[in-house]
Amino acid sequence: MGANLLNDQMVFNLLVSIAGFLGLFVFNSILRRLQRLEDDTRSLRDTMPREYVHKDDYRSDIKEIKEILKQISDRLESKADKNLHHGPHLTQRY
Repeated sequence: MGANLLNDQMVFNLLVSIAGFLGLFVFNSILRRLQRLEDDTRSLRDTMPREYVHKDDYRSDIKEIKEILKQISDRLESKADKNLHHGPHLTQRY
C-alpha cells in the first residue's frame, strides 16, 4: 500500500507540475501580447498627430478656405460688374 501511495503522489505531483508549466506558459504568452499592444498603442500615439488631422482642425481650415474663396469670388464679380456698366477703358486712336 505504501508503494501505491507513493506512485499516486508522484502522478499527482507530475500533473500539478504540468498544469503549472502550462499555466505559466499561457500567462507569459498573454503578457507578451499585452506588451506588443502597449508598444503598438505608444507608436500610434506618437505618429497620429504627425499623419492625421483632428476633425475640428480640418473643419476650421476648410471654413477659412471657403471664406477666402468667397472673398475672391466677390471681388471678381465686383470687377465684372464694373466692366459691364462702364465698359472697358480703351482709348481710341484716330
